[in-house]
Amino acid sequence: MARAWIGLGANLGDARAAIEAALQALRALPDSTLLRRSSLYRSAPIDSSGPDYLNAVAELETALAPHDLLARLQAIEQDHGRERPYRNAPRTLDLDLLLVDDRVLATDDLVLPHPRLHERAFVLAPLAELAPALAVPGHGQVDALLALVAGQRIERLES
Repeated sequence: MARAWIGLGANLGDARAAIEAALQALRALPDSTLLRRSSLYRSAPIDSSGPDYLNAVAELETALAPHDLLARLQAIEQDHGRERPYRNAPRTLDLDLLLVDDRVLATDDLVLPHPRLHERAFVLAPLAELAPALAVPGHGQVDALLALVAGQRIERLES
């Protein structure tokens, strides 16, 4: 079994409902257990336009291989109407495979850790809520990385 960290985000339609539905879909993944989820956070789009995003992070224990897990995450996105018209386009649901244990992987369709994880408060803040001392291979601890992006606007929402 591996520990996987999933970033969830949405800024089109009912973003809160989309994230909650995605968490239910994560609970239903085969050979996997949803261990914890963060609070919801509101953040401004980065390198894009559109409404603010809602974001969260989920911790998953899974026997699925990273590429299999990625395929299942993309299927969940498709079930929620995800379109990819251009890079950083607004989205009904975005599921990113952030980390799988301490694995480092670089293939055409999957890079671990997620290549921009260490630069994004909308990932680091919910991740720090769950595991502030978690090490991101090649970058450092989550809490230290979060301090480096303190200028990015992010707001923790009431549950």
